[in-house]
Amino acid sequence: MTAQDVFDRQLAAIAGQDLEALLAQYHEDATVVRLDRVARGPAEIRELFSAYLAAKPQVDEIVAQRVTEDVIFYNAHMTVGGNRVTAYGTLVVRDGRIWRQTAAALPLT
Repeated sequence: MTAQDVFDRQLAAIAGQDLEALLAQYHEDATVVRLDRVARGPAEIRELFSAYLAAKPQVDEIVAQRVTEDVIFYNAHMTVGGNRVTAYGTLVVRDGRIWRQTAAALPLT
């Protein structure tokens, strides 16, 4: 299982609006850090992604990505809640699952 495989599964889960597939991506002691909140552990991450999927996120284009053996850094153009954004994030992979994630989105002009 490579970091790229994890990223590809993440994109598929978002595209499929599949909460359970998305949650299965995360390590038991995962932490997701966004500018507006931090989610730690399965219950908080479930709450975070339930709200996120309710906004009907759509990945329109992966603008750039850099992948190492355990880190993915990406920039994507997305539509979230009907708004076009440019999203930046980092996924740190441990044991084939996301252990740490950062994410931020800015309006796309």
